Amino acid sequence: MSIELIVLDVDGTLTSGAIAYTQNGDEIKSFCVKDGLAIASWIRLGKEVAIITGRESKIVERRAKELGIRYFYQGVKDKKKVLEKILDELNLSMENVSSIGDDLNDYTMLKSSKISFVPADASIYVKKIADEVLSKSGGNGAVREMIEKLIILEDLEEKYLKLWY
Repeated sequence: MSIELIVLDVDGTLTSGAIAYTQNGDEIKSFCVKDGLAIASWIRLGKEVAIITGRESKIVERRAKELGIRYFYQGVKDKKKVLEKILDELNLSMENVSSIGDDLNDYTMLKSSKISFVPADASIYVKKIADEVLSKSGGNGAVREMIEKLIILEDLEEKYLKLWY
């Protein structure tokens, strides 16, 4: 079975995990453009992407829309339960899922996925259960690294490169 859905955590995965506030109390997050290009490419290959995050942020909602991510869930306490709901909708199983997360609230989601990844700076507890610890840190290309590893694993390199030439 092939990987059809990648599931992304946000803080510590798509971002460095740092949260900054302006003097007016507005939240600021930074995203890696390299991650964004890889996510958009994965979608262009006909694959699905979901963001499941424990926090709520208009900034993350905007980023998901920019990238064309259809499955977007915020304020989630039980990420595995939300993932199961998405799988039902897509008529897929955990055998079709790869996920990335960096902390304890990602544990059950990572453990349930066919292939799980964690950034280099993830919690030691999720590193122990992950299929692969990436060389990149959260917010610094970890999602890009994950997707490119999946592209190779799924033998999609030619299709992936043809998206850009």
